[in-house]
This record gives sequence, C-alpha cells and structure tokens, in this order.
Amino acid sequence: MKTLIQGGTVITAADTIQADVLIEGEKISLIGQNLPKDGAKVIDATGKLVMPGGIDPHTHLELPFFTTVSSDDFYTGHRAAAFGGTTCHIDFANQRKGETLHEALEKWRRLAEGKAVLDYATHMSITDLRPDVLAEIPSLLDEGITSLKVFLSYKNMYMLTDGEILQVMHKAAELGMLVLVHAENGDVVDMLTRQFVAEGKLSPEYHALSHPAWSETEATLRAIALASVANVPLYVVHMTCAGAVDQLTYGRQRGLPVMGETCPQYLFFTEDDLRRPDGAKFICSPPVRTRADNVYLWDALADGRIQVVGTDHCPFLFDGTKPLTYEGEVYRSPGKESGGGDFSKTPNGMHGIEDRMLLLWTYGVGKGRFSANRFVELTATNPAKIFGLYPRKGTIAPGSDADIVIWNPEARKTVSWRTHHMRVDHNVYEGMELVGLPEKVFVRGELVVDGESWYGRRGSGRFLHRQSHAPVV
Repeated sequence: MKTLIQGGTVITAADTIQADVLIEGEKISLIGQNLPKDGAKVIDATGKLVMPGGIDPHTHLELPFFTTVSSDDFYTGHRAAAFGGTTCHIDFANQRKGETLHEALEKWRRLAEGKAVLDYATHMSITDLRPDVLAEIPSLLDEGITSLKVFLSYKNMYMLTDGEILQVMHKAAELGMLVLVHAENGDVVDMLTRQFVAEGKLSPEYHALSHPAWSETEATLRAIALASVANVPLYVVHMTCAGAVDQLTYGRQRGLPVMGETCPQYLFFTEDDLRRPDGAKFICSPPVRTRADNVYLWDALADGRIQVVGTDHCPFLFDGTKPLTYEGEVYRSPGKESGGGDFSKTPNGMHGIEDRMLLLWTYGVGKGRFSANRFVELTATNPAKIFGLYPRKGTIAPGSDADIVIWNPEARKTVSWRTHHMRVDHNVYEGMELVGLPEKVFVRGELVVDGESWYGRRGSGRFLHRQSHAPVV
C-alpha cells in the first residue's frame, strides 16, 4: 500500500523543505517535490507541517506504586500519546527486591501484550544489586535492552549505594550500554520526610520541602563523577532546577559523555501549586520547583544545555473513590486520595504523554523560545539517537519507519480533562490555550489518528530492539 503526503513542509532536526513524502508499506520510500501518485492514496498537506512522530523516552505505564497503580496502561497510554503526536516511547521494567532482571522483564512484557498500539522499548531499572544480578546484565543486550536505570533516592525501595552504582556503571561501560540516573540525595530526602511527618507537617508543600533542590544538585554532580570514574555515558532523567543543569553543563564542558532531560511539569509549575487545595495533583518526584527554575530550564532547552524533553508520565486519579468511564468502560483505582492527606503516602506522579508536544510547540516554538527544528530535535531526533533507535525512528528519511505527524500550526484547542485521551480524572494544564496541533498521525505507515477519529489497533505495536554503543548528543 502506498500513501503520498503531498504539498506539506517537511521539518526535521536539520532541515525545513517543501516536499512530498511517499510511504510504501511501513517505510518512507521517497522525499521530493512533485512526486508521482502512481496509485498511492493522496493526502493533501498544503499549509501543514510534516514531522517525525515524537519519542517519549520516559514513561511509567501501569506502574505499581504504594497501594495503587498508574492509571494509563499500554492501550490507554498509547492512544493518548498518539493524539498528542507521540508515536513511540520507552518505558521501565522495574526490578523488585529479590527478583532477577529477567523476572522483572517478563512481568513488564505481560503488561504490553495485546494492548500496545505504538512501537515501544524498555529501560531496565536495577534496585537490588546482587552478584547474580550483575552477571545478568550482559544478557539484556540479547533482549534488545541497552539502557540501565539506577536511583540515588527512594531509600529502602529503589536506592543503591554509590559503590553498587559504580559496579553497574563499570558493567555498562564494558557492554556499550547507557546508564540513566534518578538524581536526588536519598538520605537527605528520607531524613527530611521523616522529620516533617513526625512534626505533623503533612500537606503537599512538604513534599517539595523534603526534596530540596540542593539534594538534586548534589546528586547530579555525584552521578556525573561516578560516571566519569567508570567512563560510561550517563543520562540524567527529569531535571528540575538550575543547580542540576549547572552540574550537567560542568560535566559536558569537561568532555564527559553526560546528557540530560527535563519534563513539561518542570517548565510550568512551582511549589506554589502544591499549596493549592488540589495540590496533591502536583506531587511528583523530584518535585516542581520555582518560577526562576522554570525560566532556567526553558533557556537550557533553547541553548542546548538540556538535550531531551520526556514526560515521566505516571498518572494517578485525583479522586479514586469515583469511577471514571473510558471508551465506555468503567475504570476504578485508588488515586491521590489514598495518601490520606499525608504527602509521604501520596502516589508520586503526573501525566504528560498527550500534553508534551502540544505544550512545547505552543510555549516553545510559538513563543519564539526555539525553532521548529529544535522542537523536532528535543522531542524525536535526540531521543532516537541517544537510545539506539536512529535512523529507524526520529526522522523523516528514506528507509525510516513511517512514524509521521501532519501538524496544523494554526489549529487551536483549550485543554480539558473531559476531552483529553489519558485515563485520568484531571489535567494539570486545564484551561490552557494551545496553538498548533497534530492533525493526522501515522505509525509505521498506518493512520491511527485523523482529527478526533481513532483508528489504532490493540496489539499492533511492536517491541523495539535497540542498538548498543549509541552516540552521545
């Protein structure tokens, strides 16, 4: 089957050109002007932008957390992602205490079976490092997994010691794997959390106060130092504050192979939002910071100090006592209310998989903070390169998968949880006016979104085996 996208402006990380795009089967076969129809289905993209589908390298679908589970699964999350212009994502297989890595991987795979619509991959989170676990790491390459996540926080849950992290890093360096790090000082967070709880200071703002920015700044530099000792590439996830960005810049200026990511929530919200009556909606880890940090992160995205925008998509219902209807089916799950008003027991996480690209276009490109090419770089091309998916994903080029978004730069919408496609009962961006929206979305040449119409098929998504020794961007 052939599809010809005709008359649009093709935007990649490097180029902006007036060109047609011919899709044959699952791949892009030709890019050029006035391409012949030759029996192809023709889509008129005049006045529209033709861009690679977004890649979200940081999601948590159906993640068990405390006494509940994140509310989007591999179908609802993929549906929402597609409506937001994202066509591929990387989730996390999280090892639990006592598990082997392959046991964790098998549990994660079962979550995607029969549900996935988009192509997807996984990072492996290592939380219980034993000799047998260290010996398992090389076999992950055979499974197509080339990135390992470690935690400097979540004491007694996910956190490893510095020595254990260094062991993981040495092994990753041997194998050409990438290490991801959650950079907060877990001892500091644990001590402050216990102190505030003992003092009866339980409201959401104390979540931020128990995770101070300096704990992230210190842990970021410590992670970079450990990666330097091991000579391994490092990717710092969900960076929130100026201090952490400064440490990343310090490492990169000295030639270290380190990269960083931020998320939309850290560009828009502050500790003041945690003081709202519905402040629990904004509890995530690391926490939202200050208005000055918002501005600093926007500037770092524009000038290249931060390389990627992911989402850390991990939604929980705000009020899980009330059923939510999604595609005609009733969904129930404990939500933020399950914390009982105690920030230390409130599920940590926010949504973003549908919002990311629309927000970055409106407030990044639309506000003149960066170009459309930089938008593609941050949301698609850099994630593809960093995580071993390029050029199969993340660009528009002959031979690449036809993961394509036709973007209408003039289209408008007002954000509302009642019309979004995520399985969650609120939207923290409620009421925001967005300009620039995905109009048609293709996954490997198959149209899955056309305006407000959904054509995605459960189970059509594929697991992606990624390349090791990926570049540092």
